[in-house]
Amino acid sequence: MIQVLVADDHPVVRSGLVGMLAVEPDVEVVGEAGDGAQAVDLARELAPDVVLMDLRMPVLDGVGATTRIREARNPPRVVVLTTYDTDADILRAVEAGATGYLLKDTPRADLVAGVRSAARGETVLAPSVATRLVTSVRSDRLTPREVEVLTLVANGHSNAEVGARLFIAEATVKTHLIRVFTKLDVQDRTAAVWVAREQGWLG
Repeated sequence: MIQVLVADDHPVVRSGLVGMLAVEPDVEVVGEAGDGAQAVDLARELAPDVVLMDLRMPVLDGVGATTRIREARNPPRVVVLTTYDTDADILRAVEAGATGYLLKDTPRADLVAGVRSAARGETVLAPSVATRLVTSVRSDRLTPREVEVLTLVANGHSNAEVGARLFIAEATVKTHLIRVFTKLDVQDRTAAVWVAREQGWLG
Protein backbone atom coordinates (compact mmCIF):
# COMPACT_ATOMS: atom_id res chain seq x y z
CA MET A 1 0.00 0.00 0.00
CA ILE A 2 1.41 3.38 -1.05
CA GLN A 3 0.73 6.00 1.61
CA VAL A 4 0.26 9.53 0.31
CA LEU A 5 0.14 12.96 1.96
CA VAL A 6 -1.66 15.67 -0.04
CA ALA A 7 -0.45 19.27 0.49
CA ASP A 8 -2.47 22.07 -1.14
CA ASP A 9 -3.94 25.25 0.28
CA HIS A 10 -7.19 24.90 -1.68
CA PRO A 11 -9.67 22.54 0.06
CA VAL A 12 -11.49 21.78 -3.19
CA VAL A 13 -8.25 20.71 -4.87
CA ARG A 14 -7.29 18.55 -1.89
CA SER A 15 -10.70 16.88 -1.89
CA GLY A 16 -10.44 16.20 -5.61
CA LEU A 17 -7.02 14.62 -5.26
CA VAL A 18 -8.10 12.53 -2.28
CA GLY A 19 -11.15 11.35 -4.23
CA MET A 20 -9.06 10.38 -7.25
CA LEU A 21 -6.55 8.43 -5.18
CA ALA A 22 -9.05 6.82 -2.80
CA VAL A 23 -10.44 4.48 -5.47
CA GLU A 24 -7.02 2.97 -6.15
CA PRO A 25 -6.58 -0.37 -4.34
CA ASP A 26 -2.87 0.17 -3.70
CA VAL A 27 -3.00 3.84 -2.62
CA GLU A 28 -4.03 5.28 0.75
CA VAL A 29 -4.23 9.00 1.54
CA VAL A 30 -3.00 9.25 5.12
CA GLY A 31 -3.14 13.03 5.56
CA GLU A 32 -3.92 16.45 4.15
CA ALA A 33 -2.00 19.69 4.68
CA GLY A 34 -3.20 23.22 3.95
CA ASP A 35 0.20 24.91 3.98
CA GLY A 36 3.87 24.04 3.66
CA ALA A 37 4.66 24.08 7.37
CA GLN A 38 1.81 21.70 8.09
CA ALA A 39 3.05 19.45 5.28
CA VAL A 40 6.48 19.26 6.93
CA ASP A 41 4.94 18.41 10.32
CA LEU A 42 2.60 15.76 8.89
CA ALA A 43 5.37 14.22 6.78
CA ARG A 44 7.41 13.73 9.96
CA GLU A 45 4.43 12.43 11.94
CA LEU A 46 2.87 10.14 9.32
CA ALA A 47 5.96 9.04 7.36
CA PRO A 48 4.12 8.67 4.03
CA ASP A 49 5.74 7.15 0.96
CA VAL A 50 4.84 10.08 -1.31
CA VAL A 51 3.92 13.73 -0.73
CA LEU A 52 1.91 15.51 -3.43
CA MET A 53 3.11 19.09 -2.98
CA ASP A 54 1.59 22.32 -4.28
CA LEU A 55 4.17 25.04 -5.01
CA ARG A 56 2.36 28.21 -3.98
CA MET A 57 1.13 27.87 -0.39
CA PRO A 58 1.00 30.14 2.67
CA VAL A 59 3.33 30.01 5.70
CA LEU A 60 5.94 27.97 3.79
CA ASP A 61 5.95 27.42 0.03
CA GLY A 62 6.27 24.08 -1.68
CA VAL A 63 10.00 24.41 -2.38
CA GLY A 64 10.75 25.27 1.24
CA ALA A 65 8.57 22.42 2.47
CA THR A 66 10.21 19.99 0.06
CA THR A 67 13.66 21.00 1.25
CA ARG A 68 12.75 20.39 4.89
CA ILE A 69 10.97 17.12 4.19
CA ARG A 70 13.88 15.76 2.21
CA GLU A 71 16.31 16.57 5.05
CA ALA A 72 14.73 13.88 7.24
CA ARG A 73 16.14 10.41 7.61
CA ASN A 74 14.43 8.05 5.12
CA PRO A 75 12.31 10.91 3.72
CA PRO A 76 9.24 10.42 1.54
CA ARG A 77 9.36 11.12 -2.17
CA VAL A 78 7.96 14.52 -3.07
CA VAL A 79 6.01 15.08 -6.28
CA VAL A 80 5.25 18.71 -7.03
CA LEU A 81 1.73 19.16 -8.40
CA THR A 82 1.14 22.70 -9.59
CA THR A 83 -0.29 24.96 -12.27
CA TYR A 84 3.12 26.60 -12.78
CA ASP A 85 5.65 25.27 -15.26
CA THR A 86 8.22 28.05 -15.54
CA ASP A 87 11.89 27.10 -15.81
CA ALA A 88 12.69 28.74 -12.47
CA ASP A 89 9.92 26.89 -10.63
CA ILE A 90 10.91 23.56 -12.12
CA LEU A 91 14.62 23.90 -11.32
CA ARG A 92 13.94 25.18 -7.80
CA ALA A 93 11.72 22.18 -7.09
CA VAL A 94 14.23 19.68 -8.50
CA GLU A 95 17.10 21.25 -6.58
CA ALA A 96 15.01 21.10 -3.40
CA GLY A 97 14.87 17.35 -3.86
CA ALA A 98 11.53 16.76 -5.59
CA THR A 99 11.26 13.36 -7.28
CA GLY A 100 8.69 14.60 -9.76
CA TYR A 101 6.95 17.61 -11.23
CA LEU A 102 3.40 17.27 -12.56
CA LEU A 103 0.83 19.84 -13.61
CA LYS A 104 -2.70 20.06 -12.25
CA ASP A 105 -4.17 19.35 -15.68
CA THR A 106 -2.48 15.93 -15.63
CA PRO A 107 -5.01 13.18 -16.49
CA ARG A 108 -6.07 11.08 -13.53
CA ALA A 109 -4.44 7.91 -14.87
CA ASP A 110 -1.12 9.73 -15.34
CA LEU A 111 -1.29 11.21 -11.85
CA VAL A 112 -1.86 7.81 -10.27
CA ALA A 113 0.91 6.31 -12.40
CA GLY A 114 3.16 9.17 -11.26
CA VAL A 115 2.46 8.42 -7.61
CA ARG A 116 3.33 4.78 -8.15
CA SER A 117 6.51 5.65 -10.04
CA ALA A 118 7.59 8.13 -7.36
CA ALA A 119 7.03 5.51 -4.67
CA ARG A 120 9.51 3.31 -6.56
CA GLY A 121 12.01 6.16 -6.57
CA GLU A 122 11.61 6.99 -10.26
CA THR A 123 11.64 10.54 -11.61
CA VAL A 124 8.22 11.74 -12.77
CA LEU A 125 7.93 14.69 -15.17
CA ALA A 126 4.96 16.08 -17.07
CA PRO A 127 5.74 16.11 -20.83
CA SER A 128 5.79 19.91 -21.00
CA VAL A 129 8.07 20.05 -17.98
CA ALA A 130 10.45 17.52 -19.52
CA THR A 131 10.52 19.63 -22.68
CA ARG A 132 11.37 22.75 -20.69
CA LEU A 133 14.18 20.95 -18.88
CA VAL A 134 15.55 19.68 -22.18
CA THR A 135 15.41 23.16 -23.67
CA SER A 136 17.04 24.80 -20.65
CA VAL A 137 19.94 22.38 -20.33
CA ARG A 138 20.45 21.03 -23.84
CA SER A 139 24.07 21.31 -24.88
CA ASP A 140 26.54 19.18 -26.77
CA ARG A 141 29.03 19.31 -23.95
CA LEU A 142 29.02 18.15 -20.35
CA THR A 143 30.31 20.71 -17.88
CA PRO A 144 33.41 19.88 -15.79
CA ARG A 145 31.19 19.47 -12.72
CA GLU A 146 28.86 17.10 -14.58
CA VAL A 147 31.87 15.00 -15.61
CA GLU A 148 33.04 14.94 -11.98
CA VAL A 149 29.63 13.79 -10.78
CA LEU A 150 29.30 11.14 -13.48
CA THR A 151 32.83 9.85 -12.84
CA LEU A 152 31.98 9.25 -9.19
CA VAL A 153 28.69 7.60 -10.19
CA ALA A 154 30.62 5.35 -12.59
CA ASN A 155 32.82 4.35 -9.65
CA GLY A 156 29.76 3.14 -7.78
CA HIS A 157 29.07 6.06 -5.46
CA SER A 158 25.53 6.99 -4.41
CA ASN A 159 24.17 10.53 -4.80
CA ALA A 160 24.81 11.16 -1.10
CA GLU A 161 28.41 9.94 -1.40
CA VAL A 162 28.99 12.05 -4.49
CA GLY A 163 27.65 15.10 -2.66
CA ALA A 164 29.91 14.45 0.32
CA ARG A 165 33.01 14.08 -1.86
CA LEU A 166 32.28 17.23 -3.88
CA PHE A 167 30.95 19.23 -0.91
CA ILE A 168 27.60 19.86 -2.58
CA ALA A 169 24.04 18.99 -1.54
CA GLU A 170 22.59 15.65 -2.59
CA ALA A 171 19.79 17.57 -4.34
CA THR A 172 22.41 19.41 -6.39
CA VAL A 173 23.94 16.09 -7.41
CA LYS A 174 20.49 15.00 -8.56
CA THR A 175 20.12 18.19 -10.63
CA HIS A 176 23.49 17.58 -12.30
CA LEU A 177 22.46 14.01 -13.13
CA ILE A 178 19.13 15.10 -14.61
CA ARG A 179 21.04 17.49 -16.87
CA VAL A 180 23.49 14.75 -17.82
CA PHE A 181 20.60 12.39 -18.65
CA THR A 182 19.07 15.09 -20.85
CA LYS A 183 22.30 15.89 -22.68
CA LEU A 184 23.11 12.24 -23.28
CA ASP A 185 19.47 11.35 -24.06
CA VAL A 186 19.31 8.54 -21.50
CA GLN A 187 16.93 7.57 -18.70
CA ASP A 188 19.16 6.24 -15.92
CA ARG A 189 22.62 6.25 -14.35
CA THR A 190 23.82 3.02 -15.97
CA ALA A 191 22.98 4.23 -19.46
CA ALA A 192 24.53 7.63 -18.74
CA VAL A 193 27.83 6.03 -17.72
CA TRP A 194 27.83 3.76 -20.78
CA VAL A 195 27.05 6.56 -23.26
CA ALA A 196 29.53 8.95 -21.61
CA ARG A 197 32.27 6.33 -21.97
CA GLU A 198 31.31 5.71 -25.61
CA GLN A 199 31.49 9.45 -26.30
CA GLY A 200 34.83 9.82 -24.52
CA TRP A 201 33.65 11.84 -21.52
CA LEU A 202 34.87 9.22 -19.04
CA GLY A 203 38.16 7.38 -19.02
